[in-house]
Amino acid sequence: MNDIVPGDGERAGQARRIATICYALYAAAFLVGGLTAVAAVIVGYLKREDAAGTWVASHLEWQIRTFWYCVAGLVVGGATMFVLIGFPILAATVLWAVWRLVRGWLALSEGRPIDTARLF
Repeated sequence: MNDIVPGDGERAGQARRIATICYALYAAAFLVGGLTAVAAVIVGYLKREDAAGTWVASHLEWQIRTFWYCVAGLVVGGATMFVLIGFPILAATVLWAVWRLVRGWLALSEGRPIDTARLF
């Protein structure tokens, strides 16, 4: 796989590698209880400025928003487990996170930006 899309530039190529690492960290979070997602969001915040102005910046924004929306979903789901509605909320949050991870990673691998305004 070629890391740099034609006309991409070295800065976008480096940002693309960072976004790929972050997607991998988010995927690993499903195996290690979310710990790597915290690392991914920190890297995303630290590298967001480096990616500014490139098509990859949308992926870092997508990843950061996914993290915070998931935190919100997990908090609401956890807080409402005692009335049983929390279980479907937690399940929906996990499925939604998987959907965002797959959708974003596929777009990145195809060299396309992602529409950060969309929730799905």
